[in-house]
Amino acid sequence: MAYKRSDRVGDLIREEIASMILHGDIKDPRIGFITITKVRMTGDLKEARVFFSLIGTKEEVEKTREGLQSASGYIRRTLAKRVSLRFIPSVTFTFDDSLEYSEHIERVIKEIKEKGGG
Repeated sequence: MAYKRSDRVGDLIREEIASMILHGDIKDPRIGFITITKVRMTGDLKEARVFFSLIGTKEEVEKTREGLQSASGYIRRTLAKRVSLRFIPSVTFTFDDSLEYSEHIERVIKEIKEKGGG
């Protein structure tokens, strides 16, 4: 299967946003220690859905999402300077719960093994 352009652009945007966060370019105090896990682009490359993960409560996740969303204008402007695209996509942030889900599955498997089920 071919590597689609939207996937390549998504990877580039993920790297750039992660770099902004790592180097402290985004100064919102609501944004703590997070990881940008993936970016899903629309086919026309005009919208980017950015997935992030962090370890914390639901309230911390929501505060972080709000902080990221409020910084989206700054993120778009910075992306415009760093990447060569005809259109800089609008950016929305979504919590990636796949890590929590995998931890839950591991706990369930461990409980089954401890009960003698396998």
